[in-house]
Amino acid sequence: MTYAITQTCCSDATCVAVCPVNCIHPTPEEREFGSTEMLHIDPATCIDCGACADACPVDAIFPVDSLSPAHAGYAAVNAAYFADREPPARAPGPNFHSWGAPAFERSLPSDFAPIRVAVVGTGPAGMYAAEDLLLHTNAEVTLVDRLPVAGGLVRYGVAPDHPATKKAGDTFARFHIHPRVRMRLGVEVGRDVTAEELAAHHDAVVYAVGASTDRRLGVPGEELPGCVSASSFVSWYNSHPECAPDAIDVTGAERVVVVGNGNVALDVARILVMDPESLAGTDIADHALAALRASRVREVVLLGRRGPEDAAYTASELLALTHLPGVRLVVDDHDPRTGAAIDGAGPGEKAALLRDVARETVDWTRAPSSSEGERRIVLRFHSAPVALTGEGAVRAARVTEGPGEREIPAGLVLRAVGYRGVPVPGLPFDEATGTVPHERGRVTGMPGTYVVGWIKRGPSGGIGANRTCAAETVGTLLADAVAGALPTPSGTPQAFRRLVRRRGAEVVDARGLAAIDRTERARGRETGRPRVKLATVAELVAAARSTRLRRPV
Repeated sequence: MTYAITQTCCSDATCVAVCPVNCIHPTPEEREFGSTEMLHIDPATCIDCGACADACPVDAIFPVDSLSPAHAGYAAVNAAYFADREPPARAPGPNFHSWGAPAFERSLPSDFAPIRVAVVGTGPAGMYAAEDLLLHTNAEVTLVDRLPVAGGLVRYGVAPDHPATKKAGDTFARFHIHPRVRMRLGVEVGRDVTAEELAAHHDAVVYAVGASTDRRLGVPGEELPGCVSASSFVSWYNSHPECAPDAIDVTGAERVVVVGNGNVALDVARILVMDPESLAGTDIADHALAALRASRVREVVLLGRRGPEDAAYTASELLALTHLPGVRLVVDDHDPRTGAAIDGAGPGEKAALLRDVARETVDWTRAPSSSEGERRIVLRFHSAPVALTGEGAVRAARVTEGPGEREIPAGLVLRAVGYRGVPVPGLPFDEATGTVPHERGRVTGMPGTYVVGWIKRGPSGGIGANRTCAAETVGTLLADAVAGALPTPSGTPQAFRRLVRRRGAEVVDARGLAAIDRTERARGRETGRPRVKLATVAELVAAARSTRLRRPV
């Protein structure tokens, strides 16, 4: 028997470190690490010890013979990765890792005075950077976030039906109460403090602010009501305090067109058509659950500009669509290139996963099928939006079809064509790439200022990709510290706290964050859910203030 890695793989390589026979690849030392969709276990060399499953932070690893029907395909996905690859060289001895000389690339000399580092953003990128600093150095870390609660992408970006992926947040949460951590949540750079003021109170500042806006379609009609960004939809169902409960209306549309075929596109399609009662035991927003229960959506069409061989989604997210109860997955057979790519795909290629999916030439003049309550997702490749049409609201999407065009009636259009970073006040910004110019994480022309995550490299890679990204940035920061290249701060941590409070910021610290967590979990217990999120800034701040104990700062 062997183990297999499944859809929630975060690729942070914790499993690689504990495997005694080096059967999980790619490893952080291999060129492909960070560019593959997930990690894979070699069935030919796995010894069934289970160490990887114990270490996995997101519960993504299971014995092959215990995989559920929805996960059975991952045994083949893992095996296919190794089909045409040379087996890795093995070191002699009972442990087949090749151990070299010890290397401490992200550390400070033992007699080095503690440095004070502010990390702006508490999502995966920021927390991996904080983790590196706290585990490898004696640094003191100030965690800053514009929202009065920590979590970033893990809290507000992961779909509610992926609870295992959210467990990555538990790994990060242990650092919230670290003795060398101060939390200053509810503080926004550019609103409550300037970048210069933040830098004046710390030896270094690491910005992990992500890519918070979406890319536009650039077609006529995009401004019509009923055209919404997928990022807004994700925020809506995840109780993001900056997205109003009535921001999305799913009650009037039978068909929804999603432009894009990346993982976010598949997430929103899945949430739109799955049985709302299967979401009732998750942390989905109350308003979203009520709206989905009242929804008339019967069909979601995913538009992909290119063919199935070039689809942006991962194999794991596509497999998740093939096992949705009451939902039929269909490939629109309007273009002969689509079927040819699927039939000609080799083992392990993404298009091959669609071989058993029904192909139909869809009649778009007919209303979405509603036979026996069935819903469906239509994958339409080689088709791009040309315009959105409708009087006062979106009523259809005009799309390419061969050399011509056709109209697909739809009451809601979601654009899921990628995220984009926004300028951080006080930092340089590259408008072309939507990132902050840097050299190995060091912001150009700003000593002591660094970036990590999507604002550094662009919107690519999942949760685990931020670990290697953070390692590079922290390595650069510590090299600058040893070289004496960090500016000397003029303020103290206490002075920074007083500064943000004078500015009127509703600052939440670690004890306040713990109070928010207790409140949400208590609300969840009342309805049999893991938690019920507080959906507004006012609610979050009120819960943070509910604690009677005070934590030293």
